[in-house]
Amino acid sequence: MDPARALRDIAFQLERAGEPTYRVRAFRQAAAVVDRLSEDELASRVSAKSLQALKGIGKATAGVIEDAWHDRTPAYATKLPASTLPDGGALRTALRGDCHTHSDWSDGGSPIAEMAETARELGHEWIVLTDHSPRLTVARGLSAERLRAQMDEVARVNEQLAPFRLLHGIEVDILDDGALDQTEKLLDRLDFVVASVHSKLRMPAREMTPRMLAAVENPHVRVLGHCTGRLVGGRGRPESQFNSEKVFTACRENGVAVEINSRPDRLDPPMRLLRQAVELGCEFAIDSDAHAPGQLDWQVYGCERAEKAGIGPDRIVNTRTADQLLR
Repeated sequence: MDPARALRDIAFQLERAGEPTYRVRAFRQAAAVVDRLSEDELASRVSAKSLQALKGIGKATAGVIEDAWHDRTPAYATKLPASTLPDGGALRTALRGDCHTHSDWSDGGSPIAEMAETARELGHEWIVLTDHSPRLTVARGLSAERLRAQMDEVARVNEQLAPFRLLHGIEVDILDDGALDQTEKLLDRLDFVVASVHSKLRMPAREMTPRMLAAVENPHVRVLGHCTGRLVGGRGRPESQFNSEKVFTACRENGVAVEINSRPDRLDPPMRLLRQAVELGCEFAIDSDAHAPGQLDWQVYGCERAEKAGIGPDRIVNTRTADQLLR
């Protein structure tokens, strides 16, 4: 059993279960340490029980490495809670990709290649990398220079993982006046643009509505991300107020999909608005908004909600091939 893979499998399970970031990071950091060891050194340290002398490996991760090296199911893995995720039904089977994901270039926790490899293992044909735009400094939003550099990294990952496709996109901030937080020239070079409101979420509806309409009407925008900005559960945050009929109608008329954000702390839009968007004839993107590999599996929450709203695969853009999506 590959020790590094065993560590990453545990990290995936912890991420999928929404466990604290520090716990997940311990396993991914330990996997990175193992990657740098030769087989001989790893064998020697397992035999001498000196793994914990290496920076980044603690008692729990050393135990996983030793178990895996001896081809035993890691004891730590047997203590993990069983998954409580829904299966996503027929809609999850129909999905070919994910339009909204993040990497460690902004506020995600893993490298681009690791996110793409995990998506491929989950059965996707493609995903869109959508790290944040520059104004969202708290999320290490990408400057124009860093976004251009990321294009080269995306090209390298595509060479490694073909025929799987990593599409290069952005989750661009909708500024106060509805403009997008990146230059037109750079947006034109990207494969895909998700536009989201991240600031002044309590703006009055009379100001928020034209702000969102301006973004939806921008020809670069393909998806309206987490439209109400709400957070549910312990990090509760109320919905932004806007004229949803006008915004969803504009989405339909401009070919912009309404995102069904699958994060358990968002589940955005609420069901009443999701049903309204269905009635108004919108298309949808069921997205994980994943910030770690294990979170890519959260799409099942969005599939469950889409099914409840009566949305069929023909109205979900993720069911299309990468070429169809780009057209």
